[in-house]
Amino acid sequence: MKLATKDLLRLATIGSVDDGKSTLIGRLLVDTRQLFDDQLDAVAAASEKRGIGDLDLSFVTDGLRAEREQGITIDVAYRYATTPTRKFIIADCPGHVQYTRNMATGASTADLALVVLDVASGLKEQTRRHLCIAALLGVRSIIVAVNKMDTVEWSEIPFQRVVDQIATVSRELGFTSTLTIPVSALLGDNVVENSSNTPWYNGPSVLDALEASEAGSWETAQGARLPIQWVLRQPGGGRTYAGMVSGEAFKVGDVVTLLPANIETTIAAINFGGVPRLDASVGLAADLDLFDETDAGRGDLIATAPLPTVTSEFEATICWFGEKPFSPGGQRLRLKHTTKSTPVRVQALKGVIDIKSLSINDATSLATNEIGLATLVTAEAIVVDDYRDDRVTGSFVLIDEVTNATVAAGMVGHASFL
Repeated sequence: MKLATKDLLRLATIGSVDDGKSTLIGRLLVDTRQLFDDQLDAVAAASEKRGIGDLDLSFVTDGLRAEREQGITIDVAYRYATTPTRKFIIADCPGHVQYTRNMATGASTADLALVVLDVASGLKEQTRRHLCIAALLGVRSIIVAVNKMDTVEWSEIPFQRVVDQIATVSRELGFTSTLTIPVSALLGDNVVENSSNTPWYNGPSVLDALEASEAGSWETAQGARLPIQWVLRQPGGGRTYAGMVSGEAFKVGDVVTLLPANIETTIAAINFGGVPRLDASVGLAADLDLFDETDAGRGDLIATAPLPTVTSEFEATICWFGEKPFSPGGQRLRLKHTTKSTPVRVQALKGVIDIKSLSINDATSLATNEIGLATLVTAEAIVVDDYRDDRVTGSFVLIDEVTNATVAAGMVGHASFL
């Protein structure tokens, strides 16, 4: 039985600091009655402590003490909402340039990006950076909430200026669906209900647009994948191989290949929580029983055709998060890819992406939050897909072996807009 995914929408709010992302999500949750009384009381208490008379809706998602004290989002805040027509997982991503790495985490599993920007400021550099990272991460649909329309007296002229900016960058980055909505997150206009303050706008509210958006748009891979996380010894003998399914579903009787050993076998049985089933769909943590005994272990991968690539050298797009600039050969790095970890070196840095022009410029190093193209060489062979084909087997992180800090996120291959 295939698990239902089409009624669940994963979205990430992105944009620059102080443009109102947390306030917009707070308004959505409050106006759709998603919060309990004690949650509203906690927000009211935090607002009073900060000297704010009314509820500060940004506190609905800003749960860390430091966030409420500083008035900014630091970590990704996940919130869950349900309407009569669908379910939502909302990742409220930080806008400050210092926390770009957290934004990338929040957008990595999103079906769409909810972009929030200040109508008076337009498209800031950090918003462009967020949009670029979202496009790199495979997000293809964006809803743009042009916020603080009340500060320009609901004028259509500044709104249309932002629409033109968004249309240009959306075309450059290859987004397939773009919708721009004038809103006031603080007052609630066009967030849940359409507002009379914008008679010149006849499109949907933010909630209506989210309810109508397509979910699962990133599930485009061909071929099932299961990175082995655990090898389970079964009572009476035999072993099964457990992990989370990506790409397509596995079915009992499927011919599969164990990689990198390149051993072909067949699925004898599939279990989920100790219960037999006929298939294992995307996102399911299952264990597979194979007809042939193998010596497979953690870090290996079970796949159906078309098969991924077994390699120790590949091209990648890297978003550098380390505080110190990066240059090839300058740090001891380890690559974490699905369930496998191996030493890695950057053989060559081929260039850095100019966020404004989206051109590739020559570079010998990457500064914090810069995105570059590189050739990586791993100590052990890994099993990869192009990120555009599979988000799971096409992504990785780089870890500093000295500090154990995650210093970069990477995608196998190059983005479609490069």
